[in-house]
Amino acid sequence: MSDDARKSWDDYFMAIATQVATRATCDRKHVGAVIVRDRTILSTGYNGSVRGLGHCDEVGHMMEAGHCVRTIHAECNAIIQAAKNGVAIEGASIYVTASPCWPCFKMIANAGIQRIIFGEFYRDERIYEFARVLEIELQQLEPVPITAPASGELKKDTPA
Repeated sequence: MSDDARKSWDDYFMAIATQVATRATCDRKHVGAVIVRDRTILSTGYNGSVRGLGHCDEVGHMMEAGHCVRTIHAECNAIIQAAKNGVAIEGASIYVTASPCWPCFKMIANAGIQRIIFGEFYRDERIYEFARVLEIELQQLEPVPITAPASGELKKDTPA
């Protein structure tokens, strides 16, 4: 395979974030995140419930103001996982399948992450202004579609 046929690093890590999103347990939105530094994965996260509590797909949604608040967002879970395992993420990049909400953006900034690469835009325009002020690179990159396995079996993509 020639270098021209290989995915870019951004596409590669976004494809991994898309695969991580298949583990999400809130059917309202499946989001995955991958924290990377020096082309090495430091941590991953997906949106899911607090450890030991029921997931949305098991016990239902916990709705407040039109949002499900049962889950912890993917970006937050990736940061928590890094902290839990003693992995420094200062200066890293985060690949996330949907742009961070305002609370997640603030956590990303305070964690010292310097680059946010996201797939679809999700709700909050404030991230653009504050990323500029904080000199955090913010880049939209379309996520790579990956079909989630059903019932433990692999699915093949069918041509349209």
